[in-house]
Amino acid sequence: MLAVVRALIVIGYPAALYFGVSRLDPRSLGLVMLGLLLPNLALRVWAAPAEQRRAVVRLPLALAGLVGLGAALAEPRFYLALPVLVNLTLLANFAASLRGPVSLVERYARLQEPELPEGGPAYCRKVTAWWCWFFAANAAACAGLAAAAPVSWWALYTGILAYILVGFGFTLEFLVRKRVFQQFGDSLPDRLLARFLRRA
Repeated sequence: MLAVVRALIVIGYPAALYFGVSRLDPRSLGLVMLGLLLPNLALRVWAAPAEQRRAVVRLPLALAGLVGLGAALAEPRFYLALPVLVNLTLLANFAASLRGPVSLVERYARLQEPELPEGGPAYCRKVTAWWCWFFAANAAACAGLAAAAPVSWWALYTGILAYILVGFGFTLEFLVRKRVFQQFGDSLPDRLLARFLRRA
């Protein structure tokens, strides 16, 4: 339940912040945000195992620090940092897995299919690297919009367009995977894909 609530907060954050910036002064908005962030931070510390607490609180603690700085300076653009921090965190996690024997994408893939096809681990490593590039580019786009664009542009990109890009990336990777490994099931979508992607 906590994971669902946190996901809804991240997804709804751009729209909520856009309306907050439009209706509240920066310091009042910052205090409201800190009032929402600090209980979440306390819950994460309480729920996390002792050995994972530092990693678990890194992102919300960084965001709380930026919100506090924004409130102190009356500068609302500090509040636009969440998508940047999320993408940088994902980039760090995906990139760190490339230094080990099992990439993050392979770890997730083996949860669904423990025995990967021949070439599967190498393919998963390439997909992990591709997502690293995506998260780096997305973080740069979010940072540029947060620093210089109108808040409405930032909200449109981080609240809608970025999710469309992620969905497009998942769809493209799915099609490439079907084409590379030629694994088609008996479901209607797989039968349709087989007609277009199966090698002659």
